[in-house]
Amino acid sequence: MSWKEKLGMVHVYTGNGKGKTTAAFGLAVRMLGSGGRVIILQFMKAGDVYGEQKKIAECGALIESFGLPKFVHGKPEPEDIEAARRALKRSREVVSSGEWDLVILDEICVALGFGMLEVDEVIELIEKKAPHTELVLTGRYCPEELFEYADYVTEMREVKHPYARGILARRGVEF
Repeated sequence: MSWKEKLGMVHVYTGNGKGKTTAAFGLAVRMLGSGGRVIILQFMKAGDVYGEQKKIAECGALIESFGLPKFVHGKPEPEDIEAARRALKRSREVVSSGEWDLVILDEICVALGFGMLEVDEVIELIEKKAPHTELVLTGRYCPEELFEYADYVTEMREVKHPYARGILARRGVEF
């Protein structure tokens, strides 16, 4: 049995602490280094903004961003919901295709938390995953209903963060 035939588990990286996307991208680098095919679909992030997007693409991952170039605060606008729906549609295609060894759905849990997607839709996506595809769901607000469908659940817990002192996100560290 090849190493690729042993893939197929589901990971959830959630919580209020820093490092969810960073952990997922670290796994992507590991998969790329092992010869695997990686795609990252970003639900809440616009393309060409975050430092990791360009570099992970240079390493061989395909990255597609569906977020709008603004943050969602409070109630999402109709265009935010439409962007999340497009990302979900693409995710369904990718996850079930069998073409990818690792699929990362970055910030999908945030889209769930803001009510842009339904938990049942994500459960259905997981259930239709190609057998060998390793799947990672990231973002704050992951509904606990998804935990039973995951093989790994990691919660990042914020203990201390410079934002509490008024220090905003810094290029190269937070974006």
